[in-house]
This record gives sequence, C-alpha cells and structure tokens, in this order.
Amino acid sequence: MLQKYNPKNEDIKIWVGDRLMDRSEAKVSVFDSSVQGGDAIWEGLRVYKEGVFCLDHHLRRMRESAKALAFESVPSDPTIESAIKATLQANGMTEDTHIRLTLTRGEKVTSGMDPRLNQKGPCLIVLAEWKPLVYDNEKGIKVITSTQRRNNPQYLDSKIHHANLLNNILAKVQANFANVDAAIMLDHQGFVAELNDTNLFMAKEGVLYTPYADACLHGITRGLVMDLARKLDLPVFEKNLSLVEFYNADEVFATGTMGELTPIHEIDGRKIENKSGQLLRGRLQKAFAELIPTLCEKL
Repeated sequence: MLQKYNPKNEDIKIWVGDRLMDRSEAKVSVFDSSVQGGDAIWEGLRVYKEGVFCLDHHLRRMRESAKALAFESVPSDPTIESAIKATLQANGMTEDTHIRLTLTRGEKVTSGMDPRLNQKGPCLIVLAEWKPLVYDNEKGIKVITSTQRRNNPQYLDSKIHHANLLNNILAKVQANFANVDAAIMLDHQGFVAELNDTNLFMAKEGVLYTPYADACLHGITRGLVMDLARKLDLPVFEKNLSLVEFYNADEVFATGTMGELTPIHEIDGRKIENKSGQLLRGRLQKAFAELIPTLCEKL
C-alpha cells in the first residue's frame, strides 16, 4: 500500500507557527526541536462532511503528551481549533480530508538536546490534505511480523504520541521489503502489540480480543470499537495475545483514524479465514459508520 499524491494538494495552505503559508513556503527552522531530535507530538485527524472527528479526544491526548514531555506555553484548545478552522477554510476543505496536527517544542537558540535551549515556545503545524482513507476496507490488507519491537513504558511510553517514529518506520520498511501493507510489532515479551500504524483486534468463536495497551497507543478508534462491541452485546476483552492466536483467529482487523476498521486477510503468509466476517462487516462497521456523525465537531 502506497498513498498516492493528490494534485489537489499542490497549492494548499499550511498553518506554521502563527499564520498560514503556501505549501512551497511552509517550513520550520533547522533549529526546531522536531529537526534536532524528533522532539514533537502529533495527532492525525479526519474531516467528514459533519466536521472533525473526535476533535476533543485528540486535543486531550495532545495536551497529555505535551505535559509528559514538559512542553511550556502550550497553545490553548481554542487557539488550536482556530488554526484548524482557518486552515480548512483557506483550502475549502469540508470532507475527505486528513489533518496532521503537530506541536514541536519549538526553536532552539543553539543546537543541542537541552529543552532549556527552547526559549520561543512551541510551534504549531496544521497540515490538512485532500486524502481518502489510507486502507481499502473492502479489499483489506496483508501484514507480516516485524523484528522491531514496540516501545513500552520501560523505555519510551507509547502513551506519549511523539513524533520520533523510527521504530515504527523500521517496521514499515520491513513490510515494504516483504511487499505487504503493514507490519505487526510485538512487545518486549513477544506478545502482539499493534501494527506499525494502527491498533489490532481479533475475533474467535464470537468473542472479540485486543492486546493490552501496554506497548501500544490507546487508540481513539480502538476505544470506540470496544465501547460499540459492549453496546452490541459482543464480548470484548483486553488480553496478552500471541501470534499463534492471531494466525488461528476467525477474523482479524485493524482500527485507526487513518483507516477506520480494516480487515486483515493474511499474517506472515497465513490466511485469515474471516469465518466470523459478519462480526465486523454486519455489526461493528455499520455501528461505527452510524457513530461518526455524532462525534464530529463543526468549526
């Protein structure tokens, strides 16, 4: 799976710092923390015709990540919302849009690791592009298992939605060489954590399972799917899950803002039979589609 360039994005306006810029002008300083050390946080937002999906959830997670990294002078939610609104309006975007919302620690007075060198405050970036869902939820995807382990709190807590994504990128590189769509990342004990870009679920004999969120992100879509399952009287459990359990699942799917609910048809060459396909297609997917308009915010 390779995302395709959309010519409509050639002349988009991008918010950087405190103003809109043309795509060709939208840049950060070589002294910015994102360049110096990947010292930034981000959120991926989806815009539907009803508005921005789960905006409050994303801004809450961004605030929590900023606090964990001890960012100072973090912009308020209304300030960030105003920047998002201005960007969408400048580009005439009302749906079929993905927003990469980034907050760097800001520009340093000289190169170095010490956050005390950041004396200008954070830099807010709102990159909105015309972009469909990343995965084809009709065809589904194939994945392999990466040798690259997912971070856990022993090293770098995955609850911090940081922009230093090298371990995920290395997993994606392995998926690319294997000519599949994504890679499963295991935790330090060898249990399944998540894909390099989205969370994972599996179904077995009518029961839904998802890995503990110890070495994976507390995904917003992940949480919504768990809530929906309970409302639909579908048993759902968090559990340490091995690759063997995923190989032999009745159904496997990924969840995330970038792809909603995506069926996985093959893991490491093992076909997933999707014996309980109605669990995803007939119930959860339908319920999720009905939920989307209720969680969108017009700006």
